[in-house]
Amino acid sequence: MYAVVLAGGAGTRFWPASRRSHPKQLLSLVGGEMLLAATVRRIAPIAQGEQLLIATGSQLVDVTLAATPSLTRAQLLVEPMARNTAPCIGWAATTIARRDPDAVVVVLPADQFIADEPAFLDTVRVAIDSAARGVITTIGIKPTHAETGYGYIEAVPASGRVWEVARFVEKPGRAQAEAFLAAGTFLWNAGMFVFRARDMLAAIRAHLPALADGLEHLDALAARGDEAAGLAELFATLPSSSIDTAVMEKLATLAVVPGDFGWSDVGSWLTAAELAEKDANGNSAPASAVFVGARDNHVVDLREDSAGRVIALVGVSGLVVVETADALLIVRREDSQRVREVVDALILRGRPGLV
Repeated sequence: MYAVVLAGGAGTRFWPASRRSHPKQLLSLVGGEMLLAATVRRIAPIAQGEQLLIATGSQLVDVTLAATPSLTRAQLLVEPMARNTAPCIGWAATTIARRDPDAVVVVLPADQFIADEPAFLDTVRVAIDSAARGVITTIGIKPTHAETGYGYIEAVPASGRVWEVARFVEKPGRAQAEAFLAAGTFLWNAGMFVFRARDMLAAIRAHLPALADGLEHLDALAARGDEAAGLAELFATLPSSSIDTAVMEKLATLAVVPGDFGWSDVGSWLTAAELAEKDANGNSAPASAVFVGARDNHVVDLREDSAGRVIALVGVSGLVVVETADALLIVRREDSQRVREVVDALILRGRPGLV
């Protein structure tokens, strides 16, 4: 058993807390625990030590190790540049296959929230049993509402807990999302995949041969002890492709295990606000905050010298307020997805140090 945690994202929707040098997965957005640390702890009953690998970027090595003291440098797959999920997962699969081609691999994003961890582990173990029989398997989330911001998986229900995937559907419109919810056969695509290493490499060979060629070249370098020296040059030549669209959606047989364990992708400040503990008026904030006639606000104070500091909101509702040492964000909760536009604006203004 191996687990691979994908921890190379930027999380621009969580600016100003999230920066290139300190991205979303290193934030404590829910319950006080960093998302990456929670993911590592959560999967420990299944994989830890040398059987747990963290895929991250070269600029994040130090902060990743600092955030997860239980990890060692040997457990990191350090991508020299971002090339999307297919090269990352392919590299992980070929690295593990050198040790054991029949090893079952669980791939997880680093930045998700799971409320019911026993139910999560139970679902993962069902997916592991499916993958051990040679069928690449994903975990789909039973939808709780007609969400338009997620991709969906249409499944063919079966008598057991493992269903067959009929198709993937990209982010739907409102009417289509409501129809999916009513049908009961559509699941949210949470980006969690389980497979034997050899099966993933065979799927990549069949559907993304350019990546397969590159991975074989990496194997040849590793056999000579030259993988580290040649990684940057070779990684740049790998196709920048999503594993979903380049491989998963093209498989003739793909299984899915429906999961219901309080999952959230924590995709914006709005989501973080919804998951936070609130007072009687729906406000979530540090204990020092003061609310006067204010409702449904989410306040985050990340200043190092914030002790004793007071943030007061008067007569306002539905706001997210985030303060750091060098920036202040005020946004309506429903506009949280637009925070990434601030990052774009700062780059255009020549302020890369703020992103």
